[in-house]
Amino acid sequence: MLKHFRVPGRLAVKLEELGVSVPTVLRKARLPRDLFEQTRILVSTNELFALWRAIDQVSSDPLIGVKLGIETKTERFHPMAIAALSTENLVAASQHMARYKKLTAPEEILVELDAEEFTVGFRWLLAVDDEPWTLTDYCFSWMRSLARHGSGSALSPLRVEYVQQRSNLRQIERSLGCEVVVGAPRNVIVFRASDATKPFVTRNAELLDLLAPQFEEQLRQYKEEDSFLELVRRTIQDKLTGHRPSIDAISQALHMGPRTLQRRLQDSGSSFQRVLDEARHQMARYYLSNSALELNEAAYLLGFEDPNSFGRAFRNWEGMPPSDWRETHRSTKVM
Repeated sequence: MLKHFRVPGRLAVKLEELGVSVPTVLRKARLPRDLFEQTRILVSTNELFALWRAIDQVSSDPLIGVKLGIETKTERFHPMAIAALSTENLVAASQHMARYKKLTAPEEILVELDAEEFTVGFRWLLAVDDEPWTLTDYCFSWMRSLARHGSGSALSPLRVEYVQQRSNLRQIERSLGCEVVVGAPRNVIVFRASDATKPFVTRNAELLDLLAPQFEEQLRQYKEEDSFLELVRRTIQDKLTGHRPSIDAISQALHMGPRTLQRRLQDSGSSFQRVLDEARHQMARYYLSNSALELNEAAYLLGFEDPNSFGRAFRNWEGMPPSDWRETHRSTKVM
């Protein structure tokens, strides 16, 4: 299973359009300042959640997630969404996205159709914490945008259901044009079955046939790239035995030169330092939640010079000291 999301570069454009400072968001999320300048913007589930929490913190608008999901310009849709708009209806479009989504990110799009309703949900396969409400709002709003483009009408969902309580229910209802339910078993957006099966005015079988082979090729590349990143991560973790492994040591273990390793990592939208941080972060969570290791022992095993260095790194990753994180996540399985 792939472990990274590809963040669309247009998100930065929309944030700026809505008056949200992208540099401030990235700083709050503890993400690279040049994140949106990268050719392929890849983030882990934790980084994705941190990004959306930072958007909430930086923006003073409680509806920022909904507004980011509103799309009125077809040319801004991702090619996968354009292909989805080329299918027969909203049900087929959602199924099309579900097929490719689960192969390109650690996320599933779950769809259910019965005689009365069509339900769409999003499941984050590697999530430990609850998904940010701004991200949930964005997903719901974006699905409504897709439905409206495809149907060629001001179609609104029947209702949206949230697991978490929301303080701005009336605002959400007005913005999404539907009933809002809280305390639900999962976050879902629900359409009338009659609306979801209504033919798309954007239906284009020829375009879909043209795009399909490109998506299949992208899926193959994604799987290869993520497999390589995982290989590097595992190799680093194998070498985390009391010292910080160098790129020379890892490239030697992988039977390639350091320059070749760095180039392949860059081609995959990453770097050696980033993969090293991910490997340490992953192992740190494992040690703190699944073992009785003392913090200084965990720091040693992760290749940190001292517990203080480990503590600083962990606070950058999780926003809290390792001792506090252990207290709340000791029984959580993260690996």
